[in-house]
Amino acid sequence: MGPRALLLLALALVAVVTSVLNLDTSVFFLTPVLIHLARHRGIGEAAFLYGAVFMSNAASLFLPGSNLTNLIVLHGEHASGAVFFARMWSAAFASVIVTALVLLALFWRDLGRGSAPAREAAPARFGIGAVAVVIATVFVLVLEAPALPVLACGSAAVLLACVRWDRVRAAVDVRVLAGLFALAVGLGWLGRVWNGPHSLIDGLGRAGTAVAAALGSVAFNNLPAAVLFAPERPHHARAFLIGLNLGPNLAVTGSLSALLWLRVARSLEARPSIRTYSMLGLVLVPLSLGAAVGALWLVAPGRL
Repeated sequence: MGPRALLLLALALVAVVTSVLNLDTSVFFLTPVLIHLARHRGIGEAAFLYGAVFMSNAASLFLPGSNLTNLIVLHGEHASGAVFFARMWSAAFASVIVTALVLLALFWRDLGRGSAPAREAAPARFGIGAVAVVIATVFVLVLEAPALPVLACGSAAVLLACVRWDRVRAAVDVRVLAGLFALAVGLGWLGRVWNGPHSLIDGLGRAGTAVAAALGSVAFNNLPAAVLFAPERPHHARAFLIGLNLGPNLAVTGSLSALLWLRVARSLEARPSIRTYSMLGLVLVPLSLGAAVGALWLVAPGRL
């Protein structure tokens, strides 16, 4: 298999894991897999490195549990995963396809340059992970509140897979988590006592709502932005979700997944660049955002 086909296959794996488990879980577990895959095959690893995080964000539109912001924004609907998928599948597929094609185009030349393959490669073991994905998929499609069962499933998979705790500590910064939690609580309180941000979002059209959500995610992180702008369901809720989920590909400040990705990549002696991340995002986000909003409008114009 050639390097470009291998990249597309790897991105498809990221999309599947993100959709049925969670984008943060996908970044944590699959960033090392994609980096080691590129090194083992002697392929330039940049496409695989950035593809792991960009595709995780792009595929987080498939199911409610794919991204916590989905659950926050649509908390009043109590829709099952199957219903959510039926409403969002067009936008999710559009964002995934555009993201894969843009990454392939941007790294086309780099993928053609070979390097010395790594001498050693850890064997891939998909048994526990595959079972966890299947069980989580059933939970998400059947249950109206799948978040806790999926979390339990993922936690069990981690324990059974015997993931080393030094790796977990290297990837997870408790201070960052505490800071994001405090910011979300503070902005959530502000959104409840001051209706200005919510009114601003409701006063925009579909495209404007998606763009404002994308910019808000970069400015505040997508989780705090969700509680600030949407203490109540926004008028264009699904366009708002598209912006929150795809906007973080503009900057590493946009989501917890990007911050996890940075730490995981650095722990593997990769060289993730915040500047390169944003330069790629400036090309990727307008295209994926426009494709997702357009696809949702074409399939279900009244559900944005």
